[in-house]
Amino acid sequence: MNILVIGGGGREHTLCWKLSKSNECSALFAAPGNAGTASCATNLPIGVSDFGAIKKAVLENEIQLVIVGPEEPLVLGIHDYFLNDPDLKTVGIIGPQAAAASLEGSKAFAKAFMKRHDIPTAAYAEFTSETIAEGEAFLEQSQPPYVLKADGLAAGKGVLILEDLIEAKKELREMLLKNKFGKASNKVVIEEFLSGIELSCFVLTDGINYVTLPMAKDYKRIGEGDTGLNTGGMGAVSPVPFVDQEFEDKIADQIVKPTIHGLKKDGIPYQGFVFIGLIKVGNQPKVIEYNVRLGDPETEVVLPRIQNDLVTVFQAVTEGRLDEIKLEITPETAATVMAVSKGYPEAYEKGKRIEGLPENKMVFHAGTTLREDGVYTSGGRVLAVTSFGQDFQSAVKSAYNTLAKIHFEGINYRKDIGFDL
Repeated sequence: MNILVIGGGGREHTLCWKLSKSNECSALFAAPGNAGTASCATNLPIGVSDFGAIKKAVLENEIQLVIVGPEEPLVLGIHDYFLNDPDLKTVGIIGPQAAAASLEGSKAFAKAFMKRHDIPTAAYAEFTSETIAEGEAFLEQSQPPYVLKADGLAAGKGVLILEDLIEAKKELREMLLKNKFGKASNKVVIEEFLSGIELSCFVLTDGINYVTLPMAKDYKRIGEGDTGLNTGGMGAVSPVPFVDQEFEDKIADQIVKPTIHGLKKDGIPYQGFVFIGLIKVGNQPKVIEYNVRLGDPETEVVLPRIQNDLVTVFQAVTEGRLDEIKLEITPETAATVMAVSKGYPEAYEKGKRIEGLPENKMVFHAGTTLREDGVYTSGGRVLAVTSFGQDFQSAVKSAYNTLAKIHFEGINYRKDIGFDL
């Protein structure tokens, strides 16, 4: 079948790399793709939310399956767009409809969903510009650190964790009255701070049946020892060493099953990935957030561990028979390290030529572009270098050995992925 992957980052390159290995894949396209996807798919210069151009590409290339990588087109309703168009409604889509995408598109929606279905999460309250006084009173009654979250999508920047009450009140006003995060902060969720170690759980569902993918742990801070500014992710490992069978069972029973059951109970159709951001508090799992797509850079360690034909798995999702699929997972550990541009996650330069890209290694492109004379940087996060090992130490060491041969001006990466394991 002909397949289209929407997106142009490391997650999408990993998806294309995995899909291209399938005998079921006749032709593979990426929109817009990057220099990495160009090696295993045909790139189409189309924006991820340009639904009209996507429709044209689907019809021209006789696409039968679409995998939506990023959250924006899902929240904007690309799945609904396909369902409501007579020319597109028979095309399979991996990615939920807009109603279900509210799990990521609205923090308040997600928290209410968790409360309704008794899914363990931090205590919270939500506020708007009309209820600022109540919000300030809520902060006064809370214990620091104070967690403020913009309700809507804010490109990963809508969460503030503050120690000072006066500063927390000031930021609440900035968010609600001065649109600090644009429309995303028209509503703000204030929640209890949870102390623990974070991990990511991925579930793939056809709306009735589901499979749980390998879990992963990613590293968000720019600096060693988890210091400095938050990023889109600087590295990841899978499996997670501190997740034993007992803890895994708790995640399944207390979080995964109630999530899938809750979607069905609420009458919310769901076809695609559910990313569950978790925190281990003591020996109990709690949900930090939901995303409605694969995470990045977790995708770069999760998909390589899955030995199934991914096209066959996705076909089972679109046909409502995921109960027929048993995931085959390699016992080896995968680790990925992200190489980023100088200055990231703040202002950074683009257009730096990348040297030393190895062949026959798992190097997934996140922010690259292809020119006649080579591959150049085009984003803050540039490359994710993934390796296997018998444990996370050997996997991380192997990734660093590969990364040491790659160079571009200003290259930066964390030297301590897995330091806390």
